[in-house]
Formats: sequence, C-alpha cells, structure tokens
Amino acid sequence: MSLVEQIQKDIVAAMKAKDEPRLSALRMVKTALKLREVEKMSPLDDKESQAVLATLIKQRKESVEQFTKGGRQEMADKEAAEIVLIETYLPKAASEADVAAGVKAVITEMGAPTMKEMGTVMKNAMARFSAAGMRVDGKMVSEMVKRELTPK
Repeated sequence: MSLVEQIQKDIVAAMKAKDEPRLSALRMVKTALKLREVEKMSPLDDKESQAVLATLIKQRKESVEQFTKGGRQEMADKEAAEIVLIETYLPKAASEADVAAGVKAVITEMGAPTMKEMGTVMKNAMARFSAAGMRVDGKMVSEMVKRELTPK
C-alpha cells in the first residue's frame, strides 16, 4: 500500500472515530502530497512522498520554535502533535550515534578532509544515509561534520 493510500485509509478511520485533531492533520498532509503531485504532473513515488513529509516536519519544528518564543504554548503543542503524527508515516529517524558513526566513516573514506571540504563531506554523508534508507536531520549531520573537522 502506498503512502497516499495509507493516509487516505487513516483519514477515513479518523472520521469514523470523530478524532478531529488527527483528521485535520491528516487532511493537511494529504493536501500537501496532492499539491506536490499536481506540481510534478505525475503520481508521487514513496521517496518523493517521504520528502514532502520531511518538509512538513521541518516546517512544524520551526513553527513550534516560533510559537514557544511568542508565548503561544497551546499552538506549539498542536504543532508538536502534528510532528508526531507525520513521523509515523516516515522510516525511523537515525539516532545521534548512527549519524556520528556515518560521518566518521565518510571522513575516514575521504582521507583527512579539512574544514574547506565540509560541503563535500556533507554531500557524501547525506548520500550515504540516503542509500541506507535512513532519515536524518541535515542540521544534525552538519553539526557532527563541523565537530569532526574542527582541529582539536
């Protein structure tokens, strides 16, 4: 079952259960996927659907940060709940230890890159995680690469 089909099935289940917050979030996800499909002018495969969901999660994280700064905790909680819901449709995110191990492996493969080669290291690390089917936060990978490339 594709991601879009699964979300549609869950929308129906949320309607029957009268679970309004979940239904609202699922409709938002379906709309974002449909919008991307229309932009592309062809059906999305699972990788593209996951990319759309990752974008939605990133947007929600930024919103949580802004709402918290603005003293709107109820809105931040709503966005955080949506993040949890969206993450259920994505592969498990890589842990910090997995990211650190992957970054170290890429750095060893490249020899001894300097801070000037951070972009290349990032590109290779992200490609490695993508090939392994792992979902990683680019910001976390960037911080790990900086930490590893900074002379001790």
